[in-house]
Amino acid sequence: MTNMLNRVTEAWTKAWGEGDTSAFERLVAPDYERQSKTGSEGLAQVVQQIEESHRAFSDFHVTVLRAIEDDNLVAIHWETAGKHTGEFMGVPPTGRTVTVQGASFISHRDGLITSEAVVWDPRDMLSSMSIWHLGDQRSSRRKTEKIAD
Repeated sequence: MTNMLNRVTEAWTKAWGEGDTSAFERLVAPDYERQSKTGSEGLAQVVQQIEESHRAFSDFHVTVLRAIEDDNLVAIHWETAGKHTGEFMGVPPTGRTVTVQGASFISHRDGLITSEAVVWDPRDMLSSMSIWHLGDQRSSRRKTEKIAD
């Protein structure tokens, strides 16, 4: 592993796996931005998500399954797991063990993380909680009303 791959992987794992965001915060550039399916967010929002994850899941841990670097890009294939003991994303505690896999693609420049693109499927998390459908009831009612007309 290169020095930057080691630094990024270690800081990312400490932040997400242990809830210790300080090493990650020191490694990000002032203009750091994280992109996901839901949009873009800065460091403050990412730190908040990490804290919320650790409050909602006891025994929360992260495993880096693979990590590679190519020029100024580090790719991390990760897995998180924990017991759902607190509210998360509006879902009350289920007591179930939740496991999710995803990938983060982290760009760096001059020894600092400049951006991160993360991909994961929230349906994996919901199925681990045995929640299969969170559809909008208003939308379902409208469809039923249209059929009845």
